[in-house]
Amino acid sequence: MVGPLGYLADSSPRSDLLPNSSKWRMKDGTEVEIRPIRPDDEQLMVRFHRDLSDRTVYLRYFCSLSLAARTAHERLVRICFANPECETVLVVTHTDSKSHEEKIFAVGRLNKLLPKNEAELAVLVTDEYQGRGIGTQLLSRLIQVAREQRLDRIVAEMLRDNTAMQSVLKKRGFRLRLFDDPRSVRAFLEL
Repeated sequence: MVGPLGYLADSSPRSDLLPNSSKWRMKDGTEVEIRPIRPDDEQLMVRFHRDLSDRTVYLRYFCSLSLAARTAHERLVRICFANPECETVLVVTHTDSKSHEEKIFAVGRLNKLLPKNEAELAVLVTDEYQGRGIGTQLLSRLIQVAREQRLDRIVAEMLRDNTAMQSVLKKRGFRLRLFDDPRSVRAFLEL
């Protein structure tokens, strides 16, 4: 029986709606896993948000958002229990070979924009791992998921100052347009 958030009665995500996990090797040789977020990732998400600089938070959320607000239990439960019929949330994780501790390096989301057959994209990478190809790889995986879900279009909105994200999106075929808000840029990818 499926619960209200698209999860089976045992609280696990419906596997038929979730993308598969995949391994990927970063430029420096570090192996990471790109996988759907899980309900038990809440504490990993708290640690992930602790590793974000104020600038990275501002570029992602368009404002200064406190650590307490970003790691509030109610917010993280909503993210970690993502309804696969409405959104896809992927994380890039690494498990330390010595301590066996898992750490989230990046999070990417596709939120379906109903009734349109499109989704809004967001990607967030910890400062330490920016510029190492993780965001690009995560973006490629999210585009693949959108195609598998037979979506027509992906959109993303970002601050004009977020030139790194604009560059990554352009390399993956997105077209950029200025938004009504002079601080923002909107990106589109027709699938």
